[in-house]
Amino acid sequence: MLPFFIALLITNFILFYCIYMIVLQESGSAQNIDFIPREFTANASYTVKITDETQNKEVYSQATTSISQNLYFNRYNAVFPVKQDIYYTLKILSGSSVVFLDKIYCTNQTDLPAYSINNGEYTSNATTNEFITI
Repeated sequence: MLPFFIALLITNFILFYCIYMIVLQESGSAQNIDFIPREFTANASYTVKITDETQNKEVYSQATTSISQNLYFNRYNAVFPVKQDIYYTLKILSGSSVVFLDKIYCTNQTDLPAYSINNGEYTSNATTNEFITI
């Protein structure tokens, strides 16, 4: 019985992680990244790095002091050079220590709760055949 509960815990953790990844759009406008860092010092210098996971290439690296601190989370606002349907890795560093690490997915779908990875890929056929299956 114990392995079942371990598998259940692992499955719930994986589902939780995938549902709450950062989602950005391919846009020339500024977008927000909301996060909860491991540690944070106001007005300190942080480096924000975004790496394309398909090419293992850094696409964004910016030193900043403009991370705003809200009541329960922090926010970073910038224009990100992300492309649609690509996964990225986000690292926020303080010096050489990582204070936040997460995944980013870029999509232009606007209705995110109803997000579908097959958006526009599948179409059903309409037919007049009336088969009876026994």
